Amino acid sequence: MAYKIIYPESYIRRARKFIKRHPDLLEQYRKTLELLELNPFHPSLRLHPLKGRLAGLHSVSITLTYRISLELILAEREIILVSIGTHDQVYRE
Repeated sequence: MAYKIIYPESYIRRARKFIKRHPDLLEQYRKTLELLELNPFHPSLRLHPLKGRLAGLHSVSITLTYRISLELILAEREIILVSIGTHDQVYRE
């Protein structure tokens, strides 16, 4: 059973800016979201929990440089997207 991805308005704004700056990553971004919806634990996503002030959130990789931070709600099979960008951009949110 697939997970439901929730796109808050704040994430959509960030994603639009990200794609505008990095149109070459659009296909990889789409693949990442598709795989995230099917299996967020797939090894290629490199899902891991965040620490410190971002504790409670997780991160997945689009590429080695770019990440998506998210809230993973296992009981309800929901994934709420939070931010997108480089390692430093995502982890300073």
